[in-house]
Amino acid sequence: MNPTRTARPVAFGAAVLLAAGLLTGCGPAKNSTDGADGGKALDWELTTQTAEPSGDIDSFTFASYSEPYSLDYAYAFDYSDNQVLANVCESLLRLNPDFTVSPALAEKFEHTTPTTWVYTIRDGVSFHDGTPLTADDVVASLSRHLDPAVGSSWYSVYQNVASIEKTGDREVTVTTNTPDSQFNLSMGGSAGVVESAATLEEKGQDYGNSSGLVNCTGPFSLTEWRSGESITLTRNDDYWDDELSARSGEVKFVFMGDSTARVNALKSGDVDGSWMIPIEAVPQLRQSGKGDALFAPSTSVGDLVISNLEGPLGDLRVRKALLLAMDREGLIQAAVRGVGEVTDVFTTESVWGDASDAARTAAFDDITSYEQDLEEAKKLIAEAGVEGEELTYVTAPIGNDFAVISQATAAAAQSIGLKLKVESVSPAAYTALFSDPSAREGVDLFYTSWYLSSPDALEMYSVLRTGEFSNYGNWSNPEFDEVVNQAIATDDPAERSELTAKAQQIANAELPWLPLFQGPIPLFLGERITGLEPSMAFLYYPWAATIGAR
Repeated sequence: MNPTRTARPVAFGAAVLLAAGLLTGCGPAKNSTDGADGGKALDWELTTQTAEPSGDIDSFTFASYSEPYSLDYAYAFDYSDNQVLANVCESLLRLNPDFTVSPALAEKFEHTTPTTWVYTIRDGVSFHDGTPLTADDVVASLSRHLDPAVGSSWYSVYQNVASIEKTGDREVTVTTNTPDSQFNLSMGGSAGVVESAATLEEKGQDYGNSSGLVNCTGPFSLTEWRSGESITLTRNDDYWDDELSARSGEVKFVFMGDSTARVNALKSGDVDGSWMIPIEAVPQLRQSGKGDALFAPSTSVGDLVISNLEGPLGDLRVRKALLLAMDREGLIQAAVRGVGEVTDVFTTESVWGDASDAARTAAFDDITSYEQDLEEAKKLIAEAGVEGEELTYVTAPIGNDFAVISQATAAAAQSIGLKLKVESVSPAAYTALFSDPSAREGVDLFYTSWYLSSPDALEMYSVLRTGEFSNYGNWSNPEFDEVVNQAIATDDPAERSELTAKAQQIANAELPWLPLFQGPIPLFLGERITGLEPSMAFLYYPWAATIGAR
């Protein structure tokens, strides 16, 4: 979800760790060629829909690279959290697989004034404990994001909110201090989740953990969380939306931090599927005869997060030098078998759907290109006077891509006279980098595949403003902040996109993070199941509900 928040969520966002490279809007690799690590580039294509199920199924199992940090929607900011929560809890609006937004728990919404959003709450919806959804539940759920004691990872969505009030029997009005074009778009993600007010009060500090669980309205209920092992969801037979009634009686998520064990479980058929499979495992999985390795459209960009601007990377020349030293084409071949393309910006064209032609040109053509140039990189390092200085890079055993990217970064640093100390931590500890500032102490760099949780590129640049929770290196640029704030206050999508393009240009020039590549989401769907609509929206859309028997 980002993935840990605050400002905009936490880990990846939405936030973010991905065990494979991503790429949106690209086609299959043309030819198989040897990658830098000896692997061959993969033939691939995007899949947006699998075959309709032949019927319902009793149960299926998905593997997750990590146990959720929390299933409290206020902290669900990463892949491992949201892939589960999306099937259990629902938001006022729904982010669909095609990245459109439609009504969900709010049957309609109105933008009655530039600073007012009015939501009509759907009638006939019940929480998993059987109690009815009310406007009071909506007010209580949304208001938590404004409570400093909660410390929501999604606070940035609410930072312009002046009040959240029940203004009718089934009506909730959100008033903002200034016009905020992004608030309503964010109601399709974790920031818009509605939980029972009574459950929030009853569970207190245990809400969303393995003992307190959650009590929401989705097509599945959370019935068991065995810490360190698994989470079990059970079909909600009283679900309000017939079109998304669950086809499976049960879904079990097993936590498998070891990528080899995860792949072996998929190859053997012991586990039916997994999002974000290691890209290097695709050939094995294809040959296993146990299912299909697929590639889903994504909004993610693989970046190196600069988490310490007080050291050498505080100098723009050093940031530029490190990016110029990296062989990103070779990295894509070695890390993700050629399934991706180099990018110099932090968004994909998929989230510029309502942009003007001028904005698209400014955002993707009128920018600086950082093609590999070792001589220029060495010159910048010499000018900065940082030869021989050491940087700390943190990685995790999530997939071959994580290992390759850390090695490529170390090689690039060494080639220009810097030292890079690589520290490997557990996947759970890696996720904490996105949510816990103390976990980032002494860390200069770490990799993320950062996804967006709304269909607007402005979301990306909102999180890089001064003081934002997900601005992990505390980068600050007054001109950038002014442009982004002006864009947020602009309702017209085309006009807003032109301001967002300017923000993209500033970020491209200043490099608060180092953009590497973009690519699709690799996943595996076993031979027993089908019906999935592969999409980045799996983090917020009840994707498991459509899966049934093949």
